[in-house]
Amino acid sequence: MSDLKKTFEETVDYVQNADGDVQLSNEQKLQMYALYKQSTAGDVSGKKPGMMDFVARAKYSAWEELKGLSSDEAMQKYINEVKSFKS
Repeated sequence: MSDLKKTFEETVDYVQNADGDVQLSNEQKLQMYALYKQSTAGDVSGKKPGMMDFVARAKYSAWEELKGLSSDEAMQKYINEVKSFKS
């Protein structure tokens, strides 16, 4: 396993097990979600959710904005974002 992937997995584990000491805006949460999905699943796929499914549509749109970003680049950006929240 590469160092980047290991660091990414450790960072994801930190985020999932954080005790709520970091408060993120909805915009920041969407960005983190999109970076995670781009890192783990690649470019967005599937049909865009309907207009009335606001949350799913916002998530899809945030992920769609990262189309073309490599998995490694997305992992590094995710790590950098979490570091900025921690400090």
